[in-house]
Amino acid sequence: NDEVFLAMSKALNFIDPDEISATVVLTALNRFLQEKNGSKMAFLDGAPPERLCQPVVDYVENLGGEVHLDSPLREIKLNEDGSVAAFHIGGVKGKDSFDLTADAYVSALPVDPFKLLLPEPWKQMEVFQKLDGLRGVPVINLHLWFDRKLTDIDHLLFSRSPLLSVYADMSITCKEYEDPDKSMLELVFAPAKDWIGRPDEEIIEATMGELNKLFPTHFGGDNPATLRKYKVVKTPLSVYKTTPGCQQLRPDQTTPIKNFFLAGDYTMQRYLASMEGAVLSGKLCAGAVSQS
Repeated sequence: NDEVFLAMSKALNFIDPDEISATVVLTALNRFLQEKNGSKMAFLDGAPPERLCQPVVDYVENLGGEVHLDSPLREIKLNEDGSVAAFHIGGVKGKDSFDLTADAYVSALPVDPFKLLLPEPWKQMEVFQKLDGLRGVPVINLHLWFDRKLTDIDHLLFSRSPLLSVYADMSITCKEYEDPDKSMLELVFAPAKDWIGRPDEEIIEATMGELNKLFPTHFGGDNPATLRKYKVVKTPLSVYKTTPGCQQLRPDQTTPIKNFFLAGDYTMQRYLASMEGAVLSGKLCAGAVSQS
């Protein structure tokens, strides 16, 4: 039982079971048991920029919308009544900054950078004050290429390791990385709070030690599997940390500001701190904007 909850808490929020809110674990179990496809896993058939982001850009542009890259939000400018007057977009890579005006404004920023951009008059509002209790959790993603096959399982795997969360052999689950002879493992290294600042080499060394326990037949003996190359991706602040009491801090997609709306996994929706939750929050936010 301890191993089950260890694996679940790290898979759901990248933290240990003694930190995570029981609401999260119970909600996930309910989804798996009650919903028809609650335990179904899916993978992109390629890299996210090409297989996820670009189709979204194409969809928006085909409907007459615009997508601006390298255009970070620098300031939320206000009218005298506290409503949004404009988003000030900062220029990077030689671009000029400019004010973007609209009928409705949406922040889909993660909670941590959004808090840094809160206009001073808004900081006194209860809905925004509660955000001080929400904070992103660090996580590390690892991409490891080996000289042989380590597993033949076409699924997401949950680890009992104290350092590794979930992983999959992308040479089996993802068409772009398909290889009948060599494995390409993608792993989540978590909890990462004590590791996020360490050198990549130390993280890889610790990971290989854990993989030796998970795949002893491949890393022991006279001819152990060889790591051909690796990539370490660090995210210091990812999804919000689902500790006890945080549920009551999460805002709705609507705000007291008549022309300002929120989207993001930290806003109130049924899938908690997850990519699915972020997508659902966007749909809920779009509905709120259309009804305003």
